[in-house]
Amino acid sequence: MIILPAIDLKDGKCVRLFQGDYATAEQVAEDPVKTAQSFEEQGARWVHLVDLDGAKARRPVNDSTVFSIRDNVSMNIEVGGGIRDMDTVEYYLSHGINRIILGSAALHSPEFVREAVKKYGKKIAVGIDALKGKVAAEGWTAQSEVDYLEMAKRMEGIGVRYLIVTDIYKDGTMNGPNLVMLDKVNRAVSCNIIASGGVSNLKDIVDLNALGVYGAIAGKSIYTKALDLTAAITASQRLSGKSFKCSEEEEDHLERYFKKSELIPCIVQEASTNEVLMLAYMNRESMAKTLETGYTWFYSRSRQTLWNKGATSGHTQKVISMYADCDDDTLLVKVVQTGAACHTGSHSCFYKEIARN
Repeated sequence: MIILPAIDLKDGKCVRLFQGDYATAEQVAEDPVKTAQSFEEQGARWVHLVDLDGAKARRPVNDSTVFSIRDNVSMNIEVGGGIRDMDTVEYYLSHGINRIILGSAALHSPEFVREAVKKYGKKIAVGIDALKGKVAAEGWTAQSEVDYLEMAKRMEGIGVRYLIVTDIYKDGTMNGPNLVMLDKVNRAVSCNIIASGGVSNLKDIVDLNALGVYGAIAGKSIYTKALDLTAAITASQRLSGKSFKCSEEEEDHLERYFKKSELIPCIVQEASTNEVLMLAYMNRESMAKTLETGYTWFYSRSRQTLWNKGATSGHTQKVISMYADCDDDTLLVKVVQTGAACHTGSHSCFYKEIARN
């Protein structure tokens, strides 16, 4: 699970709100750029930026501050707040922002989201901010009657890969995330879920890891030092069983393997003996999950869904290394296999001898 420290921008300053109320804005750091740099020094690979003024104005307001941060860190950056059209999406992406968060626009203009996803794919995320189960908009100042699960399914249907899910009631309270809400949405859709709101300590990081969400955003708890960012990142990596670190540009790096096809064949080999265990297929999401968790995830062509090796049988595959072939269109994954790799009970799926010299 990825930890994303948050910087909320109002009047060019780092602030935090309580339950989304702008009247509760409290400055929590002196300099947004120095704050982002400190997050990077503590091991963060992503930073979550929100233009609070932009969310109300329906256009970028703190964009110059966002770009100053971009110019001074090498982390991946996601930005939300006031992004209502393709020109603004392209404006941010052309300045090196890695992921754009669409909020109110996703509620009111699904066709815009569809267009953005079609053009920019994984660089588009949607924020679902809910109060009492209903989606809020306009910087959380307006309430809709749309259920958050219905909204999540709509976005999944459009092709959105990342959903940032916030329980407004929990935001800024440091009373823990809404685990029930997050678990429901994580089970309901195949999108990568980034949890937001209420994260206060390492126990919350443990609980979110247990749900299997993709990421967790932490803000006030970091600024008050209730949560140590380095400790949270380290704990998340250990809980995920992560055995190696991906590059900071990991998601862009994955694209090279899917230029020819949406699926890539994956040969799985026992690390200690070099015995070939099985052949399966990965798509972008399953490859990302494999790299993130340190255990194999594949894509089922028959069921058209992701599956985690050993999730039901307990016969897991812990990743030791991963290689691409010379053409970047086949993967070789060396693993420690627990139990049998084949559903027949054989250690390897390749046990039917056809010929031998």
